[in-house]
Amino acid sequence: MVDVQVAPLRSLGDFLLESARFQVPNFHDQEKWANRVLNNLLYYQTNYFLTAIVLFLLIGIVHPVKMVCGFAAISIAFGVFVYCTNSQWSARRFKRNHPLVSVMVILATGYLVVYLIGAVIVFMFGIAFPLLLIIVHASLRLRSIKNKITNRLEHVGLKRTPMGIILEGLGQEQEAGS
Repeated sequence: MVDVQVAPLRSLGDFLLESARFQVPNFHDQEKWANRVLNNLLYYQTNYFLTAIVLFLLIGIVHPVKMVCGFAAISIAFGVFVYCTNSQWSARRFKRNHPLVSVMVILATGYLVVYLIGAVIVFMFGIAFPLLLIIVHASLRLRSIKNKITNRLEHVGLKRTPMGIILEGLGQEQEAGS
């Protein structure tokens, strides 16, 4: 992690305005489209991280209670899932010994899920919408010479960045930089 460098923030002109060139990708050539997306993810990574944070915070400012409740609901659901999968026998024993309490817990949980579904949707939208915009931009943005040179440095290993590490963890390092 010591040799990881934060990529520079690209100018708004390069990212969206003056020098930006956009084109719908050829969906029939999946390899070329994936190459464009991966290289744009590497080149504009700081812009993308900043965009995701700003959009998530904007949604959080517009719906703060729903964001917190949605996060809490998802966290609790994940925690209960992990707990139940690790202690199956104690949950089964509890259901057998206390059937009325088990039914009440199931009904209360169902009510809570229905009550919090709007908050969960807002929270998931706060995560999914920035990711959707990032993928759309990375798909439509044509690469420049500077983009290609920078990605070659990343591919050769002269420069390691956070997005490069994320893509490597996802198994996409061979395709990035091509």
